Amino acid sequence: MVRKKVIVCPTSGIDYRGILSCLDGYMNIALEQTEKHIDGAVISKYEDMFICWNNDPL
Repeated sequence: MVRKKVIVCPTSGIDYRGILSCLDGYMNIALEQTEKHIDGAVISKYEDMFICWNNDPL
């Protein structure tokens, strides 16, 4: 999947669309040429982005 276009949806109504550059076993994701979408509209554009997932219940 690396070097493919992906859509990452971490929260309701927000998604990130870009090219996957790295993914690890903890679901940390590095994207390139990323667009942030809210309710389908492009809000921001980023050259590089790192999304850190924290699924540990505390």
